[in-house]
Amino acid sequence: MAQNKKVVLTVEGLKKIESELEQLKTVRRKEVAGRIKTAIAFGDLSENSEYDEAKNEQAQVEERIFKLENMVRNAEIIDDEDISLEVISVGSKVKVLDMEFDEEVVYSIVGSAEADPYDGKISNESPVGDALLGKEVGEVVEVQVPDGIIKYKVLEISR
Repeated sequence: MAQNKKVVLTVEGLKKIESELEQLKTVRRKEVAGRIKTAIAFGDLSENSEYDEAKNEQAQVEERIFKLENMVRNAEIIDDEDISLEVISVGSKVKVLDMEFDEEVVYSIVGSAEADPYDGKISNESPVGDALLGKEVGEVVEVQVPDGIIKYKVLEISR
């Protein structure tokens, strides 16, 4: 991740990242340090798999902390008041009709750092998220996906 790339986050997304960061710094660091200390007590570090695993885990924890701190530092927060109810933008909750299956689907458009498709949170950079940006209620959107083209009709925009 580029050092100065803006990371678009909702207020909820920022809180989630800050919470994970706090957990990593206060709990996980101590747990891993404890595992390293215990592994050192086993002696010979050249053939000590517990030590190697703990050091690898420590590197992963520190890398995640670094990434999260960068995200927070470069965060561009989308405030609820800034979210338009007229056109779809990052932070919008959108109800669309999947015209092929005649099925209503609700998506929240979020920055890529918050995306969780299984939770209905799609990235503004994803094909569907990108296609929906700037659209208004009543518009039909065609999205090119690996399986072909999906048509969505925008039914509702909320926060």
